[in-house]
Amino acid sequence: MNLKSTFTLLILLFACLCGSAQLKNKAALNEEFMDMGFGVFVHWSLDSQLGSVISHSLVGASDTYVDKYFNELPKTFYPDKFDADEWARLFKLAGAEYVVFTTKHHNGFCMWDTETTEFNIMNTPYGKDITGMLFQSLRKFGLKVGVYFSPEDFHFLHGQGTLISRKRAMSQITENAELLEYDKKQVKELISNYGPVDLIFFDAYKTGPLVQFVHSIDPNIVVTRGEMNTPEQTIPGGAMPGPWETCMTMGTQWQYKPTNESYKSGTELIEKLIEIRAKGGNFLLNIGPKPNGEIPIEQEERLREVALWMFVNDEGVKNVRPVPGIIKDGYMWFTQNENENAVYVFLTGQKEWFKGFRRNFILKNVKSTLQTEISVLGQSDLVVEYWPENIPESKFIQHDEVLEISISRAQRLYNDKIWPNPVVVKLTNVEFIDGK
Repeated sequence: MNLKSTFTLLILLFACLCGSAQLKNKAALNEEFMDMGFGVFVHWSLDSQLGSVISHSLVGASDTYVDKYFNELPKTFYPDKFDADEWARLFKLAGAEYVVFTTKHHNGFCMWDTETTEFNIMNTPYGKDITGMLFQSLRKFGLKVGVYFSPEDFHFLHGQGTLISRKRAMSQITENAELLEYDKKQVKELISNYGPVDLIFFDAYKTGPLVQFVHSIDPNIVVTRGEMNTPEQTIPGGAMPGPWETCMTMGTQWQYKPTNESYKSGTELIEKLIEIRAKGGNFLLNIGPKPNGEIPIEQEERLREVALWMFVNDEGVKNVRPVPGIIKDGYMWFTQNENENAVYVFLTGQKEWFKGFRRNFILKNVKSTLQTEISVLGQSDLVVEYWPENIPESKFIQHDEVLEISISRAQRLYNDKIWPNPVVVKLTNVEFIDGK
């Protein structure tokens, strides 16, 4: 072997060694993601017209069903009531920091103006670039832009003559080279034509090659599913290190379900957000727009209930981390902002808390200091409307082994003066028992 051949071999060996190193999310971007805390997931595709599960009805479907799905549904998809600014305005009000949109679900239908396939939003009676309009509006209202993208493309597989399925080898980009190249072209389109993209959520069993592809062309994109834990419809039993994200539906289905749906209450959703943040995760709360582009009223109502609660209490949700060893005590959950030396106590499970009435709580793991201060988020602690003799000052008493806090729900948020959702207490300059 001559010197030139040896040198070439060494270069190839070095390239292989470097290529084996896995590119990861930047540590600083992971921290920013953990600070955000709350995002909105949007599941929407052409089969929202049917009120069916998104995409999955194609698996095991007859040839007739598949033909009608791919060839007839695009002809009737006409979301003429879609208003990107109205969506973004509501998401912002709800306290979300980022929005993840289904640019392409498993069915392969692209919600953007793509050159890779005719199976896209531009070839419908609507004929407008929904992804482009939405991303522009999200940025307008200061929201981070997130892309949901399925590498498992049923339309592409069908065109290959491959059985539509999810767990078979040919449905995975690691086994189907043609599918991987197709997906790369689409991901490159989204990043190049609709950027800057802040986050990408890859929904497939095998995502590694696309994750590495994204990191290689834009290292400032955070990959969520594909690189971090993203439990679906569940909340972990305890805190997990590093960034993670629970995604969850308001009802039982990701996409719009006009019939036979059962929704979680606004209080349930708020309490899930609290639990997830106390355990160190982000909450990606899903909505499923109607086929005409409107957000269903049941979902809007819940977003607005979250909006009111977050308008008062988002300080305890954003830019916080778990309190080591003290996630929960009874009905109380905890987060902390280390930069402000502040601990937030979420008082959940409080029924019929009438305006101006006081309740006391015992904290077993927190100890006051000479510098400790206490307040209730959102209220001044100075006055109760129509009850001037009632002074709603927040108080605390340090007993030998426990800290007792005394709280009045003084702010009037509903006409009936009864507040059903968690109250958040802020404590500064406290110590944790046993040094935790």
